[in-house]
Amino acid sequence: MSKTLNNSKINIAQELMLLRSAVIGLIGKDPEGEYRPEFVKKVLRALKEKPRYTFTSKEKFLKQIS
Repeated sequence: MSKTLNNSKINIAQELMLLRSAVIGLIGKDPEGEYRPEFVKKVLRALKEKPRYTFTSKEKFLKQIS
């Protein structure tokens, strides 16, 4: 491969790393702008759990949360 092509691949890889970092930084913030790792861990644990309820109507949903 030519040196120019290798340099282009390196530049693209660096740009992708920066974009990924920016996206992760934006996603990992709550409305106040602070990263809360304990909340992320809690959400990830909850995603692995089997759902306890199935909501089939808005009335049933409102009854469950009230």
